[in-house]
Amino acid sequence: MTYYSDYDTPIIGKLVFASDGEGLCGCWFDNDRYFGIGVDGCLERKDDLPVFEQVRAWLDRYFAGDAPDPRELPLCARATEFQMRVREAMLDIPYGQTTTYGAIAKRLEAETGKRQSARAVGGAVGHNPLCLIVPCHRVVGSNDNLTGFGGGIDTKIKLLEHEHAMKSTFKRPTKGTALEGIAGAAQSVLGSGA
Repeated sequence: MTYYSDYDTPIIGKLVFASDGEGLCGCWFDNDRYFGIGVDGCLERKDDLPVFEQVRAWLDRYFAGDAPDPRELPLCARATEFQMRVREAMLDIPYGQTTTYGAIAKRLEAETGKRQSARAVGGAVGHNPLCLIVPCHRVVGSNDNLTGFGGGIDTKIKLLEHEHAMKSTFKRPTKGTALEGIAGAAQSVLGSGA
């Protein structure tokens, strides 16, 4: 069984997270383009899991302006080997800093000895099932382009502003498929319990 609960943030709306009862297997914006990715079957609401209390305490610290380490949480979201390498690279991005898809690709090339593309990295970043906690919002495109984001570009900007990582040189996209999240994404997966 996979369980879910939610958290009302002070700046970006609601987050919904999921657990197998022990670890955190998902965290999505309620308007996430890929809401529910990585979780099979139905989700049952269960607010009192110890892991959810741990996640809420972590989020409280984050939104209070602290820089809690995501590795404090029992992360267990499914991923391919490539996605796990990208996830580890995102976990290494310090609070208040950004990196590029190309820089992550170069890191993976150095680790594996295999050529990696920034586009493939972008796909893995975009399908991150642990939004905010695994900081996909800290990854930007080349030449300071703010690329699309599963929760919408406004959410990405708000998170970067919260971390004092938003630069005046960042360029906001004017077109693309991920400028906005999908209204009602959580409700479409969870039903009326969302």
